Amino acid sequence: MPAELLTERVGTTLVLTLSDPATRNTLSREVIAAGIESLDRVGADAGVRCVLLRGAGDHFCAGGNLQGLLERRRAGPPAQVAMLEHLNQFVDALRTCPKPVIAAVEGAAAGAGFSLALACDLIVAADDARFILSYGRIGLSPDGGATWALSQALPRALLQQLVWLGEPVTAQQLHGWGIVGRVADRGQAVSEALRLAERLAAMAPNAIASGKELVREAPDRTLSVQLDAERDHFVENLFHANGAEGLNAFLEKRAPKFR
Repeated sequence: MPAELLTERVGTTLVLTLSDPATRNTLSREVIAAGIESLDRVGADAGVRCVLLRGAGDHFCAGGNLQGLLERRRAGPPAQVAMLEHLNQFVDALRTCPKPVIAAVEGAAAGAGFSLALACDLIVAADDARFILSYGRIGLSPDGGATWALSQALPRALLQQLVWLGEPVTAQQLHGWGIVGRVADRGQAVSEALRLAERLAAMAPNAIASGKELVREAPDRTLSVQLDAERDHFVENLFHANGAEGLNAFLEKRAPKFR
């Protein structure tokens, strides 16, 4: 059965499932294209408040299909360049989606699968999940932005070991390093991620989008530029209808009803 991306609405959450359990959900061009298309549509869909990315079966994603890599190697560099550019678009779509994107990780997140999880805003991982940059074992180097994402959180020497040695790290280790947001019991990562998505869905979508953009852009800005950006977002959200609703609800000691 070919790899596919399954989509499902659970309340206000769009669940994207990487599905090819026989290969631990390795990525294909078709799956990546479907992911990009789904994320492009999310921005204009007011009914979707959050996106959840998961893998079918017992694993999240094993990254690239090795048989596919061999086929592209025979076809020549342009074929692999095109595939990587496509993967990069998927990573960028996850990062820039205006809605919160949560990765729910069970089992293995390896290679580009690890990169996809890192591109999400939050990672909820089962306590037995394993994350690995497995490239060095087969004579390759990382892709999908993993080195960039991990360099934001880890000392260089630690990241270098992960890249070179390809040793798996646990959900607990990544939680301690500030990379995994929450650790769930085995088999409960999706349920925990959906509960988190429900909490986010109850918040003001415009403020959620502002918070995501500010956090995403902060590492590349000076303090002065970031202060200006925070000022502009704050004023915009204060004068949004949700700003009035939030303030009035707090003063009236009731739950807000954001739209």
